[in-house]
Amino acid sequence: MATNTLEAGDTLDHYRIEATVARSGMSMLYKATDLRDGKLVAVKVPHAELETDPVLFERFKREEEIGQMLDHPGIVKTFNDEPRSRVYMVLEWVEGRLLRSILREEKKLPVERAVKIALGICDALDAMHKRGIVHRDLKPENVMVDEQDHIKLIDFGIAMKEDAKRLTFVNLSASMGTPDYIAPEQVKGQRGDQRSDIYALGIMLYEMLTGLVPFTAENALAAMNERLLHAPMAPRTLNAEISPELEEILYRALEREPRHRYATAQEMAWDLEHQEQVGVDASRERPVARGGKRGANKRLLLYGALVLVPALLFGLMLLLAKQ
Repeated sequence: MATNTLEAGDTLDHYRIEATVARSGMSMLYKATDLRDGKLVAVKVPHAELETDPVLFERFKREEEIGQMLDHPGIVKTFNDEPRSRVYMVLEWVEGRLLRSILREEKKLPVERAVKIALGICDALDAMHKRGIVHRDLKPENVMVDEQDHIKLIDFGIAMKEDAKRLTFVNLSASMGTPDYIAPEQVKGQRGDQRSDIYALGIMLYEMLTGLVPFTAENALAAMNERLLHAPMAPRTLNAEISPELEEILYRALEREPRHRYATAQEMAWDLEHQEQVGVDASRERPVARGGKRGANKRLLLYGALVLVPALLFGLMLLLAKQ
């Protein structure tokens, strides 16, 4: 089975494949039944080429190791099973819907519901971060929501232990996260830490409340650069039901500089639970019109710098070639 693809009815050790759930660049995810006790599980099988790529294989094994370290109701469980006939992961089967599916259908959520989901994510992040683990790819596609709006974080494919060696990847989104949710320090090529997860949560809460992500552009690179140039569009201009205090919480989560953000998910959760005690910073930077002169000038300077970098490198190479 060169492609590692399984079909409904196939067995993998003592797991019977019921259906294909998802395909990613690294693996296939299947719904399966554990034939020992009849319980549903999720089986994640890497693509065949991943097993021959040492960097990608290490990433897959790291995801499994991190998953086994975490035991929290808001985080999908990874089971440490007996020796297997091939490389794959077995995870808890999670009932519910992806937050992305909910947002696609409802566009934006009532304030109370959005805050409840954000609090659930804060709780799961706090448990992760206390174990020294950073998710690095928080987005609505990686949050499952059940009928009571309880959440589970899924997909730790690019999660990182703070003391782990750095892996190098050739794929931009695989190494850094997803453009709409990536933190400014990650755009700059920095490794990121728990405050990067808090930034991504801020983006998700903003999206749940307004139906939009705060930074958009004609392509992924431009969208990432937007957060280096601008404050987010004031969320209260997009949803009048957002209180000044909740808007302040969003601004604190979305601070451009990590040191100005919430230091922990627990801090953000406290503010979400005690919004009446959140002071509003009247001096905080507020957004200017995206098409205004100031924004256009900054954008031109940045894009000009991006063009100059390869030109300077090419000139340096020519100079060295002549020596």
